[in-house]
Amino acid sequence: MLPGERHKPYRDAYDRPIQYLRVSVTDRCNLRCVYCMPEQGVPLLSHDDILRHEEIARIVRVAIEMGFIHIRLTGGEPLARKGIVELVAELARIPGMDDLSMTTNGILLRQYAEPLAQAGLRRVNISLDTLQPDRFRQITRLGRLEDVLAGRQAALAAGLQPIKINTVVVRGLNDDEVVAIARKTMEPHWHVRFIEVMPLRSALGTASGATPWIDDGVVPSAEIRAQVEAELGPLTAVRGEAGGGPARYYQLSGAAGTLGLISPITEHFCHSCNRLRLTADGRLLPCLLSDAAIDLRGPLRAGADDEQLSDLFRQAMIEKPASYRVTRNAATCLSMSKIGG
Repeated sequence: MLPGERHKPYRDAYDRPIQYLRVSVTDRCNLRCVYCMPEQGVPLLSHDDILRHEEIARIVRVAIEMGFIHIRLTGGEPLARKGIVELVAELARIPGMDDLSMTTNGILLRQYAEPLAQAGLRRVNISLDTLQPDRFRQITRLGRLEDVLAGRQAALAAGLQPIKINTVVVRGLNDDEVVAIARKTMEPHWHVRFIEVMPLRSALGTASGATPWIDDGVVPSAEIRAQVEAELGPLTAVRGEAGGGPARYYQLSGAAGTLGLISPITEHFCHSCNRLRLTADGRLLPCLLSDAAIDLRGPLRAGADDEQLSDLFRQAMIEKPASYRVTRNAATCLSMSKIGG
């Protein structure tokens, strides 16, 4: 194939088109969210273990030529990576790059929004689990709500739209704010997605400072929807925003924005999963909750050509399971902070 040309999306063993690659660019984060990692953080990878800019760009180029159309940068916190603007610019120049987006906690977004947009980033998702400053500090342990809200405004001004707000709902922590957050969708440019918390206590380890209620904190999406409709009126299904993810989108009557529900626990979307994940140290994950991981960094640094890298992508697709089964012992392979969700 000529540079910039791409295949039609490859299909895995269950006939799912795989065309979405989430790329963790760092394992570092400037927050310590209670459902994601212990207060003291997690052991960090060495500098040599992390993929270099040119290695990430090469892997992404191979993915695009194979038919991937959605590339999302994650972390840790992607804005904590040194040279992130330069990396975005390098990726944006890849022939065939259609959709380059980022998920961020928003703390540094006020500083980076305009440079990222100029570099070629298209959209951002911002993690925001509360509208209360004191609770924000409780959940993140380190952050300030005003920094995230300022980052959101900077992203709007820079044209990084649509901005999606990702809200992880945890019973006893922030489930009493569901209606208040849903009400924000009545305002322009507020697209909120409520996400069921993943049961990651076992992944963090009970001795590591993980919060005891994580295992039992799941608030089903059906309950979230019922709570919103009881207070704000019926939700009408609408076509989803750009991004190709698993959310189901709705809208309140008269709302300017949308409300999405992501239900990894109560309503598995494995049958339509279209993604692979690349960790910051170069492992390709067929599934979020699987121990399977295919090393790309080793072959890449040993001189693998593009066809050999493509073969490793195809291997990941072959190994992609039909579904996962969430139990109290699930997610023992990697913590969410290592793979960007």
